[in-house]
Amino acid sequence: MRSAVVLAGGHSTRFGQQDEALAELDGDPLIRQVVDNVSEGVDEVVVNCRDEQRAAIDEAVGGHDVRYAIDPVPDGGPVAGIRTGCRVARGAWTVVAACDTPFVEPSLVETLFEQCRGDGAVPRIAGRCRPLMAVYDTDAAIEACETTLGTGSRAATDFLDRLSPAVVSEPAPPETVADIDTRATLQSLCSRST
Repeated sequence: MRSAVVLAGGHSTRFGQQDEALAELDGDPLIRQVVDNVSEGVDEVVVNCRDEQRAAIDEAVGGHDVRYAIDPVPDGGPVAGIRTGCRVARGAWTVVAACDTPFVEPSLVETLFEQCRGDGAVPRIAGRCRPLMAVYDTDAAIEACETTLGTGSRAATDFLDRLSPAVVSEPAPPETVADIDTRATLQSLCSRST
């Protein structure tokens, strides 16, 4: 069984007043686009979020049967979100994706599942490993999250350093993993599409 965890629990501080997961690009919320794209290659989708986000996210992803992994401590960062999501995930392997990466392609998700070795598969795109768009052994990810958080770190790179996944070089163009974490970025993309 394969799972997906979509990380949506942050407070979107760089985005302004609106929750970035719910911001629309081309008429659809960002999180809807991420869920649409990752759901093709998995048996279940788990959305990690804060309790007060759940109703709005449920509406935004309408039509998808998602499960929720509610953060016990709100806005603990992506490593805490991965841990919470993976604890709910039922699959032996879990693809992790941020809610603000609407251009992720189903083919990238499939490639990462196919390339899993050791603790998973992480893409190296434009010279950087992308731990928030990767596939992990679910149990190994939980353990790495717990160790990372136990040291006081919330950095996804520290989490990744505790794992031994396959590194998949340039499996997709950089825009596939581009995140929309500011309103200005969203506006520039909206301007290009009109």
